[in-house]
Amino acid sequence: MHDPQVEQLDYQGILALQQERLVKLGERLARSEDWVTHFAAAGMKPGDLAAADGLLNAPFLDKDSLRARYPFPFLTVRMEEVMRFMATSGTTGLPVLFGQTNEDYNGLLRRQMARILTAAGVRRGQRAYQGYGYGLWIGGPALDLGFAALDCTTFPLGPGRGELAAQWMSDHRYEVASMSPLWLMTLVTIAKQTGIDPKRDWALKTAILGGQSVSTEFRAQLEAEMPDGFMSQNIYGTTEAGGPILAVSTPYTHADDELQLVNEDTVLTEILDPQTLKPVGPGEVGEIVITTLCKQASPVVRWRTRDLVRLSPKPFDCPSGRRGMRRIGRIIGRTDDMLKVKGVIVFPSQIEDIITSTPGTVKEAWQIYVDKERVTLSSMCVAVEADPSSGRAPDEILSDIKREVRARLGIQIEVECHATGTLPRYEAKATRVLHRPMPS
Repeated sequence: MHDPQVEQLDYQGILALQQERLVKLGERLARSEDWVTHFAAAGMKPGDLAAADGLLNAPFLDKDSLRARYPFPFLTVRMEEVMRFMATSGTTGLPVLFGQTNEDYNGLLRRQMARILTAAGVRRGQRAYQGYGYGLWIGGPALDLGFAALDCTTFPLGPGRGELAAQWMSDHRYEVASMSPLWLMTLVTIAKQTGIDPKRDWALKTAILGGQSVSTEFRAQLEAEMPDGFMSQNIYGTTEAGGPILAVSTPYTHADDELQLVNEDTVLTEILDPQTLKPVGPGEVGEIVITTLCKQASPVVRWRTRDLVRLSPKPFDCPSGRRGMRRIGRIIGRTDDMLKVKGVIVFPSQIEDIITSTPGTVKEAWQIYVDKERVTLSSMCVAVEADPSSGRAPDEILSDIKREVRARLGIQIEVECHATGTLPRYEAKATRVLHRPMPS
């Protein structure tokens, strides 16, 4: 266990540590004009975070607030102290930059990633294929830091070059891999096409999969392709949090399809009803809202991630010994990814569950098409690919998907079945909802 004194605290111990660090955070923010102005709009001062209910009354932070202070929003250190910047994806506008001091990057992030990887089952000295992207994006560098902290031998291939990656997975005997789950499934397909059997020829024991949440069925099918004893673990984080450091599934949560918030001593996580913005209870769905307690350069307070998750019915006392670090379900979707079709709320993850459990589909290849010209969606089209090796006719696949959508969601949709290789493949985060004119 990494940092056992903190990891063995009960929840009251975690809360006490958070409050102590909130006081220090308020003192730091009080020296920033941007943060003083931000708190003043809510009738508060940053120092009010020291109060027992200070955070509960603090203003929320969203992308509009960040973009209003372009190009370096809420930077709380001098530029000379910033070691590097990282950026959001910019899928919904201009990317937002977040600074990191040397301590943020080589100290805090390294420790957070070491704990995440240790919790997921990565062992010191293993060989690791790092398949997340680099540049301004934090995924690849963060995994590099974590693997280095555990003395792993890292092969930073990044995403792409599938045939080479599939071959090297065998030749180099990687024991750990970090990448998107869709890219790993694509590598399995490429390996088989080149005569490599991952179950026999690869040495993978653990995969650290992120970028998007996948269904239990998809995960089970991916694990069935791997060597005996292999386990995939879902990692979750955001650029605003400082990287993929918020939660990870572990050998103790895997069977329940849950993750654990293993860095709650440095990132305070609220799970709030997205309408009332009040805390949800065990078993209820809420939005993840984060406050970074220890970041120096670009902290956030009550950042609304827009990610929806179900707090575990039994969030505490994990058999791992992490007694006060809460468990959550896999990410259900984003509030801004939510579709309303004929009055019914639909998340892409619900469609993925159906596609993945339908025999004959290519699990990593599917899209949802909606008409962007229509404010209220009266129709939705789901496109899938037929796996020719399944022996199932496209009409059978279409019929199964339509029936399951109707049974589970109560709506009728259109379904298209394409030839293998037709739909986009994603090496990192998948864009599942695309816009195109729908037939009248």
